[in-house]
Amino acid sequence: MLDLWLAIAHHLIIGGLVAILAMEFALIRPGITGEEVMRLRRLDRMYGSLAALILFIGIMRVTNGAKGQEYYMHNMMFWAKMAAFAAVGLLSVPPTFRIYYWWQAARKDPVYSPPFEEVNRVRGFLKAEAAVFILIPIFAAAVARGITL
Repeated sequence: MLDLWLAIAHHLIIGGLVAILAMEFALIRPGITGEEVMRLRRLDRMYGSLAALILFIGIMRVTNGAKGQEYYMHNMMFWAKMAAFAAVGLLSVPPTFRIYYWWQAARKDPVYSPPFEEVNRVRGFLKAEAAVFILIPIFAAAVARGITL
């Protein structure tokens, strides 16, 4: 039964991560206002919190789930999924730092709007995150079906 609840939580949180990434992409555009930067900062903190939670629940699934740890440790698709998750995490670092700097500036100046070049650079990272994120459910489906390299 624990495995069922962990799987449900895992999938719901993944949906939350995708939704937040989409909201961030919608907010981060040329002309973003200081008020939107404040909202963006809250979203980005939620994104990080959900990513940490999904990692914790994923570890719980591997160690306490129905398939057992051995099932995952020798499956290269599982490790490809973990590499994709890590890559998404690394790609999210520059936008998080930039959002933090924008947030600091917006707190001091409510009419602050980030420079066009920075906005475009962050959007590029978000696009890369989304592209790599797509690999995670692909690898997960392979893992669930026992497919390995």
